[in-house]
Amino acid sequence: MQTRIKEFRAKRDLTQADLADAVGVRRETIVFLEKGKYNPSLRLAHDVARTLGTTIEELFSFEDEEGAE
Repeated sequence: MQTRIKEFRAKRDLTQADLADAVGVRRETIVFLEKGKYNPSLRLAHDVARTLGTTIEELFSFEDEEGAE
């Protein structure tokens, strides 16, 4: 999974803790999301996108094993 959370978070001058508080998760969850090590639930993906003023599609891209989307 590729993510642009860090990029969008920086545009809004939010820390990982700020974003975590806004969406109701722990900061560590945001860390794992940003590193692509955690696949969020649809609800969490929606909440993060809404908080960052963008869409789920802009924040996340999922690639199969061949590298195609």
